[in-house]
Amino acid sequence: MIAVDTNIVVRLLTKDDVVQFQQSLKLFQEPDVFICDTVILEVEWVLRFAYKFPPDQICQAFRKLFGLSNVYLSNANLIAQVLDWHQAGLDFADAFHLAQSQHCSELYTFDNKFLLKAQKLTKCELKQP
Repeated sequence: MIAVDTNIVVRLLTKDDVVQFQQSLKLFQEPDVFICDTVILEVEWVLRFAYKFPPDQICQAFRKLFGLSNVYLSNANLIAQVLDWHQAGLDFADAFHLAQSQHCSELYTFDNKFLLKAQKLTKCELKQP
């Protein structure tokens, strides 16, 4: 199994550099490719800020990529939840934080938007300190 960095995934999804896209595509033809959570989080940020991808386009690109039979994630069910929540309007990073905190009774934040949008999504209650 190989692992890939953010720039490999970004080149694959954006095709903005022909040579690097071809190199990235070749890597994804390996038998098994692992994409870690931190790479997923960083790719979303790059696609949103540098490439101006809207949430639906980011989620669609991720679902296609993560649906490849040779692509492995640390927790595919958790990432699917993150994508669902993000597509429903929750910030991607906030969705990631909440999904990874579901085993906790409470998640504290000063972010009012996060508090409002995440209400009743999970048993982990969002609160302000």
